[in-house]
Amino acid sequence: MLRLLDRQLILSYLKAYLVCLVSLLGLFIVVDLFTNLDEFTQKQALRPVLEHIGKYYSYKSTQIFDRLCEAIVLLAAMFTVAWMQRNNELLPLLSAGVSTRRAVQPVLIAACAMLGLAIVNQEFVLPAIDSFLVENRANPDGEKEVDVKGARDHNGILIVGERAYKKTLLVTKFGCTLPPNLGGPFGIATLQAKEGIYVPPDPAKRYSGGWLLNQATPPQLTGWKNEKVLEWLDKGRYFLFTDVDFQTTIRPKNWFSFMPTHELYQEINKPGNTQLASLAVIFHMRLTRPVLGMILVLLGLSVILRDQNRNVFISAGMCLVLCGTFFAACFTCQFLGNNELVSPALAAWLPVFLFGPLSMVMFDAVHT
Repeated sequence: MLRLLDRQLILSYLKAYLVCLVSLLGLFIVVDLFTNLDEFTQKQALRPVLEHIGKYYSYKSTQIFDRLCEAIVLLAAMFTVAWMQRNNELLPLLSAGVSTRRAVQPVLIAACAMLGLAIVNQEFVLPAIDSFLVENRANPDGEKEVDVKGARDHNGILIVGERAYKKTLLVTKFGCTLPPNLGGPFGIATLQAKEGIYVPPDPAKRYSGGWLLNQATPPQLTGWKNEKVLEWLDKGRYFLFTDVDFQTTIRPKNWFSFMPTHELYQEINKPGNTQLASLAVIFHMRLTRPVLGMILVLLGLSVILRDQNRNVFISAGMCLVLCGTFFAACFTCQFLGNNELVSPALAAWLPVFLFGPLSMVMFDAVHT
């Protein structure tokens, strides 16, 4: 049961959390806006420019929050406890027989709740707006051309292209390579088309959920019989049935960053994936993220509470240095995993093994 002091401490934490969140988001938005102002102002009229800026940063804020959520949780906990020390609110509790660890327990509870909010943002909010987050600031309507990254579907069909236009779902110099196991009489079959137009799935339409190829070479694949994958329509025209949609062909290098965890797992199990190591690292890091968040909070509070006579600004500085070291270690382990220098599971769990016991020892050593 939460007592009055517990509720007051949780309220203080939420206030500090809100201040840190607004401050960091505002700082990032201001810096990013003035750095890329030229890209936003390509539309001459003031109203469309302001509408685009507001829409862009309303979505972008969720991505910023995803990257800074652990740091914000730590800063809010640090400021809450430091403010208690500065106002000598902790000393009466210790004099009354309340241990330090019990006194800061509401802060830990509130920190867990805020880490849960970060998980909700990661699993539900970001996947819903990922198509907007990968757009260029200067291309809000999808009218300008973008590069085609290429992709491979579950049948092993490789799809490539030169340029793509999101507004019309069109890819120029569309090419696809069909493996021999799909029914080609002469082994690997290759098609080159002047353009490929993606048709979204529609149960009412026969030719949907794939690509319409125009002015393709060769004009007809002699002997091809697998119409469930590729159907010849007319001279130089085909329809390719595939699960590779338009968004998949233009997705950037870290396209999987905004996917929910269960879709990440499905993507790992797809054959022919060229980024398997990075996908596996991200998947395991999703599992360790709540644990690492609490480890970071315990480390920060331990630094502040270890010496309660230390100047509060010195304690805050030491806490920030510790936070930087922590994130540097996490990014290093991720780099090692992405480059297959260590296994993906080890890359994600190594920071837990390094900092987990240290956080427990430091928190247990806090004077009570």
